[in-house]
Amino acid sequence: MRLRSFGFALLAAVLERVSADIEPLSSLPIVNRDISPDGYNRSSVLAGGTFPGPLIQALKGADFSVDVFNNLTDSTMDLPTSIHWHGIFQRTTNFADGGAFVNQCPIIPSQRFSYQFSGFDQAGTFWYHSHFRAQYCDGLRGAFVIYDSDDPHRDLYDVDNEDTVITLADWYHFPSLQAPLIPVSDSTLINGKGRYPGGPSVSLAVVNVVPGKRYRLRLVSISCEPAFYFSIDGHQLTIIEVDSVNHQPLPVDSLQIFPGQRYSVVLNANQPIDNYWIRAVPSVGASQNFTGLTNLAVLRYRDAPLTNPSDPTENIPASVRPLKETDLHPLDLTPVPGDPVPGGADININLVVSIDFSTFRFLVNNVSFESPDVPVLLQILNGAPPSQLLPKGSVYPVGGSYGESVSVEVSIPAGAPGGPVSVRSITELATSVPGQLTLVLNQHPIHLHGHSFYVVRSAGNSTYNFDNPVIRDVVSTGDIGDNDNVTIRFVTDNPGPWFLHCHIDWHFENGFAVVFAEDVPEVETKVEPPEAWGDLCIAYNDYKNQSE
Repeated sequence: MRLRSFGFALLAAVLERVSADIEPLSSLPIVNRDISPDGYNRSSVLAGGTFPGPLIQALKGADFSVDVFNNLTDSTMDLPTSIHWHGIFQRTTNFADGGAFVNQCPIIPSQRFSYQFSGFDQAGTFWYHSHFRAQYCDGLRGAFVIYDSDDPHRDLYDVDNEDTVITLADWYHFPSLQAPLIPVSDSTLINGKGRYPGGPSVSLAVVNVVPGKRYRLRLVSISCEPAFYFSIDGHQLTIIEVDSVNHQPLPVDSLQIFPGQRYSVVLNANQPIDNYWIRAVPSVGASQNFTGLTNLAVLRYRDAPLTNPSDPTENIPASVRPLKETDLHPLDLTPVPGDPVPGGADININLVVSIDFSTFRFLVNNVSFESPDVPVLLQILNGAPPSQLLPKGSVYPVGGSYGESVSVEVSIPAGAPGGPVSVRSITELATSVPGQLTLVLNQHPIHLHGHSFYVVRSAGNSTYNFDNPVIRDVVSTGDIGDNDNVTIRFVTDNPGPWFLHCHIDWHFENGFAVVFAEDVPEVETKVEPPEAWGDLCIAYNDYKNQSE
């Protein structure tokens, strides 16, 4: 017991030293800059001038005031911008959620806007990114961590700081405005470094560890499209957090992480002193193997030689204990809202996804999302009734009477191709871009703003779990061929309009989104935007009129 107490005291001291200097970021300039993270030079849209953007760190309970200044000038890419703080619930601050044309008008060049919000009782791993068109594919994305000094998992790890955050990204050699019909990423970047097939032998990212210590690695998928199959040679990983929610420890040797998802995993540096490959194989992309040392980073033990491990010979190492989403269970069990039967919520919504191949637009219940001229939140504050909110057919009012919280179930079949097929048929698309069409139809990572949700039915599973399902904010819809259906539950306890959309940014830009207008009668009294928020629309409308 004395040894255990000493361990806690030592860990607390380490965490205190890490936390003592943490101050939430206060300024985030958005700039254009030429960078070459994989050896290919291109102009990019960057937060703070770096890729990934600056790591935002804070302690649980912190208030945030982030001054975003739009200094973009490169017209080969989108110039307006907005920032979404992914995973932050934005209670009472729906105006700071960042969804362009739902929660705000975009910030135009030479304009600034201060995002002010509180983390309240949230802690864990988050991230931030542009929520204007497909702009974050051009580089505007970064990690965001809120530390909990009373973390219930703190006896499982010794080190948790900025050096243990691992971002996984796809990277493109073309700007998003010039993206082909089915964009294909050129490289995988781990902590902002990587290689592309046939490219130069640039340095890879290195994660340093000390033998005998246990590390909380915070994996953040800041991907625009592919999921990544993540593993570290010779090491088991123990999952303790899923999308900022503490879960029961689950040992795995590999995991699939979809765009927008986050996992905290504990790695015990208990292997022989050496260098080990960190692998992140994309589900689609220019390279899905390790030729030329693509899709790799290095785990380096202290005193190991400053070299790479031996060249990998396997495409994807065999996994004996891969992550299954249904094996994830929350650390703190809370009742799943609604009755424990399919369709047992107060409000039950079925969202059928299809594609119009004549326009290559996604449709949700036969409607493709088109951004309204007036943000949905502004429509609500101007008195528009729920039935008249725009865009028509894409806004779903949810909530009880007089602000009463109710349960909502959203059922999402895996999707199906639909609508008219043009001369450029599915077959032709599949032939022109081999291997890429499957992700257009399959495994859409669905993100709900303003909430975490209970996944009562996961992809690849035909049964329901109303006892202890995983709680997260991004979930994959699974595969059409498997007749998958993903079902989630949440409670209407956060008034405002909230996006639900595919987190493949190319799909979002092509209409794969709806809006839940939550507790509309309560919004006017619960959400009070600052005056500068209204100025965004005045400036944007002038900017748009001048551009036209």
